[in-house]
Amino acid sequence: MEEVLSIVPSIIAEKIISMPSHIQPLIEEIRIRIDRPLEVTARGIPYFLPYVVTRKDGEQLINKLANHSFYTLEEELKRGYITIEGGHRVGLAGKVILDGGKVKAIRHLASFNIRIAREAIGIAAPLIPCLYDGGWKHTMIIGAPQSGKTTMLRDIARIVSTGFSENNIGPCKVGIVDERSEIAGCVHGVPQLQFGPRVDVLDACPKAEGMMMLIRSMSPEVIVVDEIGRQEDGQAILEAVNAGISLIMTTHGHSLEEISKRPNLKEIVEMNVIDRYIELARGDHPGQIKDIKNQAGYSLLSKVSVT
Repeated sequence: MEEVLSIVPSIIAEKIISMPSHIQPLIEEIRIRIDRPLEVTARGIPYFLPYVVTRKDGEQLINKLANHSFYTLEEELKRGYITIEGGHRVGLAGKVILDGGKVKAIRHLASFNIRIAREAIGIAAPLIPCLYDGGWKHTMIIGAPQSGKTTMLRDIARIVSTGFSENNIGPCKVGIVDERSEIAGCVHGVPQLQFGPRVDVLDACPKAEGMMMLIRSMSPEVIVVDEIGRQEDGQAILEAVNAGISLIMTTHGHSLEEISKRPNLKEIVEMNVIDRYIELARGDHPGQIKDIKNQAGYSLLSKVSVT
């Protein structure tokens, strides 16, 4: 939280620090809305703190994010979020400026959503016997928002990059396509989170195009991507599979059965290239396993020890 508290106005930092000590480590989001109460979400529960955000607070926050230069935020304002040191992401809302029907920028910023990036080192370790058998299996992590999909994905990427001595698995080259700067939390291209020595990141790059770029230029053994689901993702997945590259990805959903009914994801599932489906449940900790299924949809949960 140090990086986050250093960018918010001091009065907002004081309000957050004054929250009960057992809640502070569980904070997931800090929502700063001008002329509205300060909101903090912890484990999905919203807490409205006794402070109404002022326009001056918003100006101070954006000045710190921009280092007093709006020009430096030109690309971020098109995307609607800014990644800060530590891998935390600040979502933005306000007046949208269009150019030819496409978002050019966001002006008159009125809402900021600071999403706290946390690592859970070792969270994926119990899954490794299911995900590796002479090579890393193509894996899709399925979960609802804030179920820990990206947290799980990060730790799998870290294990692939560093190796897993308990199962005599050596380190592999990992390519990460981080379209929303959320997996690695790069600042100026450098990952802010732990990934081991063999990771290369394409930051703020569209997934399908990024996968092709990695295949052509970085010779990865494993490609990691977040939020699969668009039509063009399917072709990129096939290209990676045909190139002999293992894929580890996430998608929004509650179960394999559910995503199989969505047109674009149905196409990916019907390719029969995904070997493992990890279904996550929203629980007391990120990455709580609901089920693990093979390509045919049969449960493998009994083969691993998860808590």
